[in-house]
Amino acid sequence: MNIENFVTEAARRAAEALYGPLEGEQLQLQKTRREFEGDYTLVTFPLLRRSRKSPEVTATELGTYMKEHNPEISSFNVVKGFLNLVLDGSFWADRFDELAAQENYGCQPSTGRTVMIEYSSPNTNKPLHLGHIRNNLLGYSVAQILQANGHRVIKANLVNDRGIHICKSMLAWKLYGDGETPASTGMKGDHLVGKYYVEFDKHYKAQIKELMAEGQSEEEAKKNAPIMREAQEMLRKWEAKDPEVYALWEMMNGWVYEGFDVTYRALGVDFDKVYYESQTYLLGKSLVEEGLRKGVFYRRPDNSVWIDLRADGLDEKLLLRGDGTSVYMTQDLGTAYRRFEDNRLDDMIYVVGNEQNYHFQVLKLVLKKLGYAEWSDHITHLSYGMVELPEGKMKSREGTVVDADDLIADMVHTAREMSAELGKLDGCTEEEANAVSTMVGLGALKYFILKVDPKKTMLFDPRESIDFNGNTGPFIQYTHARICSVLRKAAEAGIDYSEPVRASYLPEERELVKMLTEYPSVVKAAGENFAPSLIAAYVYELAKQFNGYYHDHSILKEEQADVRCMRLRLAQQVARVIRLGMKLLGIDVPERM
Repeated sequence: MNIENFVTEAARRAAEALYGPLEGEQLQLQKTRREFEGDYTLVTFPLLRRSRKSPEVTATELGTYMKEHNPEISSFNVVKGFLNLVLDGSFWADRFDELAAQENYGCQPSTGRTVMIEYSSPNTNKPLHLGHIRNNLLGYSVAQILQANGHRVIKANLVNDRGIHICKSMLAWKLYGDGETPASTGMKGDHLVGKYYVEFDKHYKAQIKELMAEGQSEEEAKKNAPIMREAQEMLRKWEAKDPEVYALWEMMNGWVYEGFDVTYRALGVDFDKVYYESQTYLLGKSLVEEGLRKGVFYRRPDNSVWIDLRADGLDEKLLLRGDGTSVYMTQDLGTAYRRFEDNRLDDMIYVVGNEQNYHFQVLKLVLKKLGYAEWSDHITHLSYGMVELPEGKMKSREGTVVDADDLIADMVHTAREMSAELGKLDGCTEEEANAVSTMVGLGALKYFILKVDPKKTMLFDPRESIDFNGNTGPFIQYTHARICSVLRKAAEAGIDYSEPVRASYLPEERELVKMLTEYPSVVKAAGENFAPSLIAAYVYELAKQFNGYYHDHSILKEEQADVRCMRLRLAQQVARVIRLGMKLLGIDVPERM
């Protein structure tokens, strides 16, 4: 049963019985504020023009009618023009039995819509970093949430495996690598390739300095630096399928993919489809040619291709360089075309940082001008802010960005240290301690990142994220483990709580049941807003509420059998919903801790 719909309809029947047909007016119903007694509150001010009475009298008349005609409403109180309605214990007991019996609680039936969500989108010239972690965790979680909302979800990764930045790593390895491989160095492939991307930059900067010392301007020096010219030549050779360049490209990209796969497994994210820029940029080029024929694009004297979007409040945008090589927009056009054609998508969601907001404005507009409005109108850019860290924390081996592998290892190590300090690993075998530390470390990382609204820039403090108190993943994980411990002890004592029972709820128990019934609506709102933070906030509040209840009331030692059974069933469902919610965030919860 949808409880808000039930109360709203009861209020509508009362209003129409007392004051006549509402003729489309919307009733304003909200959850009762904590400082007042009640479950739901009806705002009566919009009804005053029909009742022609004061807010207090109108609310009292409505409350009296609803109580008389709806046995589920046990009482009401009026605060000015607000009617606070109290639903009786048997009503909440019925709702609890309903949710406990639902196998896929919180999941919606199929909508028939197919949604593709693209996340990760790495370049094959360096390892994944902290920004990629937020991207991957956000994309994977939104995919889980959309699936729970009944959509068919395709998780996609677009690998940026070609272009000048890839050639920089390739050239530096060729010039300075002396045949190094992941096997010969013991380095992960993505780290080895990233090492040569940094090496290119070091030599490039040195050459710029030399040319400027000879009298060239900085802009001229950047353009004329021999190593940059060689990288550009390598890109032209790659696009011409030069055998030697192509073989080098395949070898080094292969190293990177193996490295990426290790990181993805550690993060617990996966993909249904992987697209490669090298396979879509030619399609993008053909769309550029189509745009030229249609007069949507124009060619400049240097042979480069552009679109003028100034009339649309944007700027002029490059689509093809003068030497014929493509840019990001070229391949994004081709990839969008391929995806909508191959998958018959209803929606396409790009999880990309907010520095690309303009890029996606342009992409949608260019597609529309090419005649693909049916696609462009269903593209969403899920834009997110950057992740920053406190000064001095976990600088990567490159010294510029926080490496994903380093961060994951650091989180697991810190979780192990803090768990041991607090006695959470007492009695665990080495294998169990490692498993719990990994689960807690990754849970802390994921929760800390996902609890923040995606649009906000966030400060990530690793040690703060592993605190077992407060709004953290480990606090929620520990709550789940605590409930599992109670349920295990009940089973060991031979207590059977499998069957529904009728027992009087304490106010705190009613609040827990009420909160459990809200889970499906939270999942729905999280799907509509692409907001894992809503799930995180809900699960934290549920865990916090249960901990307060557990602190004040005995479960196993309760003497009345029916009350004990009810409390065990309630604890079981709290653990279940914590588990379900955390799963939507991509977080595992331990049964022992």
